[in-house]
Amino acid sequence: MKKKLAVTAIALGMTLTASAGVYAGSNLQDIRASLNYGLGIVVNGKAYTPKDGNGKTLAPITYNGTTYLPVRSVGEALGTSVTYDAKNSKVLIGGSSSSGGTTSPGTSTVQRPQNLPADFPLPSDAKVYDVIEGSAAGQKSVTFSYLTKQDLESLGNTYKQYFAKKGATSKSEQVSASSFTIIDAGSAFSVTLDGAPGTGSNKGYNRIDVIWSGK
Repeated sequence: MKKKLAVTAIALGMTLTASAGVYAGSNLQDIRASLNYGLGIVVNGKAYTPKDGNGKTLAPITYNGTTYLPVRSVGEALGTSVTYDAKNSKVLIGGSSSSGGTTSPGTSTVQRPQNLPADFPLPSDAKVYDVIEGSAAGQKSVTFSYLTKQDLESLGNTYKQYFAKKGATSKSEQVSASSFTIIDAGSAFSVTLDGAPGTGSNKGYNRIDVIWSGK
């Protein structure tokens, strides 16, 4: 079934990385717009409240009679991957620009992020999306999410062992069968991972959010 959203337009609602900062700054234009807290959103017959990656509620923006919604949050509600290509300053909705069609996070064609170490553990069934990559001061960085059906406890323990081998000297690790949070750092890397059961269109999967930076 083709999914439709009854709004005039969907605006970009993601944070750009340092690598795109100069380019973005030269192409930005200041405007006066209003946060529209009174606008309700219904997706496929169900009330929907857009939220950012930290669970904070996001309000639609009204500008010159047009309503704009955060693209990443709406993409997730519709089961469509949203990826930021920092190198080319493009937002990819529904997979890569060459795919020609929409793709849900559960069947995402987005590949392993380029800035992620080759030995960084990813489950064989990982569906990667919401990739943002950049680099600054000799450090590469990547933020992304992925879906997997691998259980959270074994996955969290795998990451604990991996970062210990990478030389983690600062550790904050909480792993259980229902969730995990890992904040580790060493002389050459830092990482934050959050794992929890997926919700909404991601129900039935576990969702892992990754923030990585390193040489």
